[in-house]
Amino acid sequence: MPIHDWTRVDAGLFHAFHQGWIIRLSDALNEGVLPRDYFALPEQSIQGPIPDVLTLRLSSDSDEAGGTGVGLAVATAPPRTRLVRYAEDRVYVRKQDRIVVRHRHGQVVAVVEIVSPGNKASTGELRTFVEKTSDLIMQDVHLLVIDLFPPSKRDPQVIHKAIWDQIKEEDFELPPERRLTLASYDAGPPPIAYVELAAVGEKLSDMPLFLKPGFYVPTPLETTYQERWGHVPAPIKKLLETRCGDASQQP
Repeated sequence: MPIHDWTRVDAGLFHAFHQGWIIRLSDALNEGVLPRDYFALPEQSIQGPIPDVLTLRLSSDSDEAGGTGVGLAVATAPPRTRLVRYAEDRVYVRKQDRIVVRHRHGQVVAVVEIVSPGNKASTGELRTFVEKTSDLIMQDVHLLVIDLFPPSKRDPQVIHKAIWDQIKEEDFELPPERRLTLASYDAGPPPIAYVELAAVGEKLSDMPLFLKPGFYVPTPLETTYQERWGHVPAPIKKLLETRCGDASQQP
């Protein structure tokens, strides 16, 4: 299933797709992807704007690194992404007063955010999104950001750079043929960003969702996107399937 060019339809139509995808992604995580004691919930309030999917841990007991149910180890199965970026301890400024992000059902360990046009609709909206997501990383909450929209004048170097600049400013060159971004953040310490660049007409890569530093589960983005697409009304499919293999996009 190729990634569709969602800039060709009204933002409200993507919002409808987005809501169904969130639910299907949450279900898939709970149907065997997440280990024991972890579970996902869609659109739960923690602090600030509501995230799309929360991954929580029911038990606060420590489990052994590499033990049952902690996912894949980066050391033995490194995520396959085009870019990996590190924020060394010396440039990663932690708050002295640590904040543990909690939900009434457990401790929040990871958040999944699917970027919508509204997140880039104004400078204020983008700033809110960037501050929310970067704050989560600084609070030791792992993060996965899925942006199926090309850069706007407000994020000309993709949403990942806007988020990462809050942690470590560095140059980022965006290939003109790959303007969509999938970014997974291991909160560390130190934080590590795994970035995959995509294009309209390509399949979605299954990105890592970190549950603890150095350990992750693969997030089934492609299969859940396909399943959600199967329920899209035919008239909307027609709008998006025309020339869906054309990977070019206009800003």
